[in-house]
Amino acid sequence: MTTPVTLFLVDDHAVVRRGLRAYAEVLSGLEVVGEAPDGEQAIARIGALAAAGAEPAVVLMDLALPGMDGVETTAELLRRHPRIRVLVLTSFGGQQRVQLALAAGAAGYLLKSADVDEVAEAILAVARGEVCLDAEAAGYLREEQAGLRALTPRELEVLGLLAEGCSNQEIARQLDITERTARTHVSNLLGKLHLGSRTQAALLAHQEGLPGGTYGGWHAR
Repeated sequence: MTTPVTLFLVDDHAVVRRGLRAYAEVLSGLEVVGEAPDGEQAIARIGALAAAGAEPAVVLMDLALPGMDGVETTAELLRRHPRIRVLVLTSFGGQQRVQLALAAGAAGYLLKSADVDEVAEAILAVARGEVCLDAEAAGYLREEQAGLRALTPRELEVLGLLAEGCSNQEIARQLDITERTARTHVSNLLGKLHLGSRTQAALLAHQEGLPGGTYGGWHAR
């Protein structure tokens, strides 16, 4: 890129922010324009930057924040500033965290154990409009893709209705089946997708473009 990618840091540990800022300052492709120790301050400071015409291109987001967590902060930031790209940089992995972060609109997910050069490359990649996931996060998404393909057409319909917040009774009414059958379909699809709750299934359905039971296919944000 001909001009530096502007970067905003959100992490509750000052030493982490200081280290990331120091590293970015020695690279020609990155410029840190602000930082915040929590979600509330991040939203306020990024809002002020945007009002001054200096909205950052990428926000590097920790998930474990005091008050609003990183997922909530990501969702609110992108609601207010949809052009911003959010790259999660966290100490915590796990399928549910990855799902929640991507459902909130994050463009990437890395663990803090990543090499600093890998983090810099990921920042530049998401600034270009790409999706950047570490191996663990990408593995979870591949598992979900395989799981979705294992669902029957009826189970895909049920998953789409879960995305709309439908109860088992509402699913039964819309599909003209018994509530017991609807409950069985929900249980079967949760098992195939290796998910522990209806909420997780609804998030996955939204991520995969499944409102109304129409399978939109696998895509990356």
